[in-house]
Formats: sequence, C-alpha cells, structure tokens
Amino acid sequence: MVTVLLVVAILLMIGIGMRLIHLLNAQHDARIASYQFGDTPPAFRRRSHKHHGRAHTASPPPTDGTKSP
Repeated sequence: MVTVLLVVAILLMIGIGMRLIHLLNAQHDARIASYQFGDTPPAFRRRSHKHHGRAHTASPPPTDGTKSP
C-alpha cells in the first residue's frame, strides 16, 4: 500500500512539474514573439547617405551687400 502511494505521489509531482514547465515555455514564447529580432537598435543604425556635404545654414548669405542678421 505504501508503494502504491509513493508511486502516485511521484507521478503527481512529475505531472505538476510538466505543467509548470509548459506554462513557463508558453510565457517565454509569447515574450519572444513580441520582440522584433530583425530591428537594429537605434545606436547601431547606419547613417543615411543622402546628404553628402556641408550642413545647410538657416539662411543663405545676402547677395546685395548687406550684412545678415
């Protein structure tokens, strides 16, 4: 009788452990699915190569001989 109870207790513990592992894996899968691995973090993105030259000033210098404000 003690052996039967021991076997039942062991099987019950195995079942509880399997259920716990299953719930943890489901939670982990949901967390991975919400994270986008394909996106590069902002600090590692390459700069755009559209603007090759000096930075533009707010206004071009006047051509009529007056000083700019």
